[in-house]
Order: sequence, then structure tokens, then C-alpha cells
Amino acid sequence: MTDAPAPGTAYLIGAGPGDPGLMTARALEVIASVDVVLYDQLIPPTALDGARPDAELVDVGKRGGGKQVPQAQTEALLVEHALAGRSVARVKGGDPFVFGRGGEEAQRLRARGIPYEIVPGVTAGIAGPAYAGIPVTHREHAPGVAFVTGHEDPSKPESTIDWEGLARFPGTLVFYMGVRRLPQIAASLTAAGRPADQPAAVVQSGTLPGQRVVTGTLGTIAEVAAQAGIQAPAVTVVGGVAGLRDELRWFEDRPLFGRSVAVTRARAQASGLARRLRALGADVVETPTIRTRSLGAELPDLADVDVLAITSPNGARELVAALLRSGRDLRDLYGTTIAAVGPGTARVLREHGLHADLVPETYTGEALAALIGRDRADASRRERPLRALLARAAAAGDALPDGLRAAGIAVDEVALYETVAEPLADDALEALQHVDYVTFTSASTAGFLADAGGIADPAGPHGRLPVGPGTRVVSIGPVTTAALAEIGATPAVEADEATIDGLIAALVADAAR
Repeated sequence: MTDAPAPGTAYLIGAGPGDPGLMTARALEVIASVDVVLYDQLIPPTALDGARPDAELVDVGKRGGGKQVPQAQTEALLVEHALAGRSVARVKGGDPFVFGRGGEEAQRLRARGIPYEIVPGVTAGIAGPAYAGIPVTHREHAPGVAFVTGHEDPSKPESTIDWEGLARFPGTLVFYMGVRRLPQIAASLTAAGRPADQPAAVVQSGTLPGQRVVTGTLGTIAEVAAQAGIQAPAVTVVGGVAGLRDELRWFEDRPLFGRSVAVTRARAQASGLARRLRALGADVVETPTIRTRSLGAELPDLADVDVLAITSPNGARELVAALLRSGRDLRDLYGTTIAAVGPGTARVLREHGLHADLVPETYTGEALAALIGRDRADASRRERPLRALLARAAAAGDALPDGLRAAGIAVDEVALYETVAEPLADDALEALQHVDYVTFTSASTAGFLADAGGIADPAGPHGRLPVGPGTRVVSIGPVTTAALAEIGATPAVEADEATIDGLIAALVADAAR
């Protein structure tokens, strides 16, 4: 008979109100380490991206006004996994100890002798109003704040909320989970003496791109919210601070607020672009159509290489990896001219200790070939022709090597990685039908998305792209635009500069129009 394993540690984690940027460093650290994650549906969309590939992820379905997994069942799963010796994270929106039932879960764990840790999160009652421009405390309006549940335990014979005490409270009242009971809440407060003309606001989906805010008075807010179709999840704010909303609003004033943008680049690179778009207010839909796969290539002898040309940030990373893999390092590139196709590639090289000597003003293979070819005038004074090594992707275009050979430069190529299709789930393809913008950062993203859509008989400006008729296509530059043309699509927006900065600037300018 074998002994039972020692219990694993359980973590009760608050994932914040919805904005991924508001998750704590400790929350992300724990999620990345545990064996099992039990998660709610109100956590940020990227909250579990850092989980281990072999971690078990279990949806326990908590969502205000929606389908629920019974709390007892969730607690049983928490105990079961921990007693089996697994580390388990219970990840929920907001803070686990603020109307999150974390206290009950901690009691259950303590009763079973299971070690646990509480990881606090930013609660919606503070963050939602803050993103709406409403401070929950203010010297002139509110010396304190009270957090109140708008949804009491239905098994209670009567309400335990002290409405008269709340009516007399001189500060801000913040109600959680009370949208459906807003008429009763407002009526109870006014009946107990809270002024009906006191400012009030309801914040739906606070901190998220779909945030909605309605304002009124305590006497009108229930009707205003109902007419606007406000739904859970939402918090209600009652007090003088709600009157500061128009003066202090900021979240909805960002340039891409209310716009949905699909990002099609490889997942490893998509997060940076997605993060920047979210910071501008966009609702980002990540639909990666490609991924890169290292080919583990060996670099040739570099002694006779005069120019080393790198044509993408991925190529820069793979070049350094190949150097180190072969037992060489950056010293082996001494005296070699380093050419990068654009500033993004040059930046990655710089991060690895290499300075790009040549970067064309136009970020294409043709422009890079022309820039390198300017050394051709010196070739006649050499004992041998210039020799260039192209470090790039397999199946890359011919513009660069053809341009170099036309200039009399000997060309060798090494394929360091390949770009392959990333399968898109049905829900991702469905989401593409409803976005305002879809961005393309390379020719391959366009081609692979067209293949994923399976549209054989294209019609309209989007050709074979599986996007909605109102979607505006955004291209990073002329090479990508040409690839889109091959699948029958015409971009509505093309960046003036073929960089991520240029793409974002073009998108923001188009949205402003």
C-alpha cells in the first residue's frame, strides 16, 4: 500500500477586472508554474497564455447572469487536485476576497489541511469607476467608500443589508452584481433617506474595450440603465464622485476606442502589436495565421563573406542562434558589412550586439539590393567579386538575390527558418467576420489567411480573405499589398513606412477619418 502524496499548494488568484495589463506579476508567475488552473470566464482574455503547455485548464464557468458551475463543485475540484499532489490555481476576476468567494474556498482548503496562498487582484469596484473617470474617494465629495453586494445569497430569508446605514453613509457606494436589481437598490436607498438627486453611474465591462457607462441620479439611474441595455458584468456607483465622470473621462477618448482590430501575425510577435493596439483603446482579436519554425541550419564559412544581409527580425534571431549553435560568436563577423532590410530587423540585431551598417530607406528586398549594390563600384579594385550571404526564410522572394546578382555580386543563401500555417479555429474565423480592421504585416500572413478561409470564388474588394464586407484591410507596405492583390484583395490602408510603427500610425489616421 502506497502512501498518499503530500497535498499540492492551492493558489486563490485575483486576475483583475479584465484589462490584461492590470494583472499582477505574482498572478502571472503562479499561473506559469502550476499543474492545474481552474478559471472563470471573467478573467482577461490573455490571462492563461503563460500557462505551462502540459497544464490542465478547467473552465468553471462563473459569469454574472450566465451559466454557472456550482460553487460546491468548484471547491471539490480544488480539493481533489490538491490532495492528488498537484499545484492548482483558482483564477477568478477581480480580487478573490472581494465578493469572489475566496474566503469560503480558503476555509475549505484549511479544513482539509491543504496549504494555500492568496494572490490579491485589482477589484472591479475601484478599477471600473477609475476607467470611467470616477474616483471612488475625493476630498470634496467622498471621505470613504463602501463596497456592497447587489446580489445576496438567495437562501437568506431576508436581506441583511443595512439600507438606513448606507443611506446615511457620507461617502461613495459601489454595488457589485446588482444590474438586475437596480430598481430595488435605488428604491431601498431613497426610501431610507439617500437623496434621489444624488449623482449615480453604472459601468459595464469596466476596463475592457467594450466598456459602457451611463450616468444619472439615484432616482433615474435604473431607468437610464434599462433603456441603454446595460448588462452584467457591471458596477453601480452612487455619490457625488459620479458627477465627475464628464470632467475626468479618459478611457473612451483614446484613438481606437470602439474599434475592433484583428492581428494576423505569428503568435510570438502578435503580443507586442496587440498590446500597443490595446493601449490605444482597440478591441484586439488575435488570429495568428502563421508561425515560424527553425530549420536548425548550419552557417557556411564566413571568412569570405563581405556582406551579410538579414531580411526579417526572425532571421536576425535565428542568425545569432545559428552562430552560437556552431560554437562561433559575433567575433566571426568582424569586418563583415551587416545589412538589414528595415529598422525592425536592425533593432533585433542591436539587441544581440550587432550594428546594421546598411538599412534602406524603403524596406524592401529591391531597396536593400540597390543599397548593397552601391559597393559594386569598388569591386573592380578587389581581387575577387563581392560576396553576399543572405540569412533569411525558406521560400523567400527573389528580388534581393536577383538584384545583387545583377550588380555583379556573388550570392549565397542560408534558409534559417520557415513560415508555416497556424490553423484557425472556427470561432476565430467567425470573429473575423465582425472586426472593423484586419492587419497584415507580411505577405505570408495574407496568403495563409486566404487559405484558411477556403473561399474559392472570391468576390468584392476582399477577394479570398474570410472577413466581413465592412472590414477595412490594413497592409504594412507594398510587398504585402502585392501579396494581397494576388488573392484578389485591395487594402483600404497602406502604411507610409513599412514598419509596425507605420502600420499603427496609418490605422489610427484612418480611424480618425
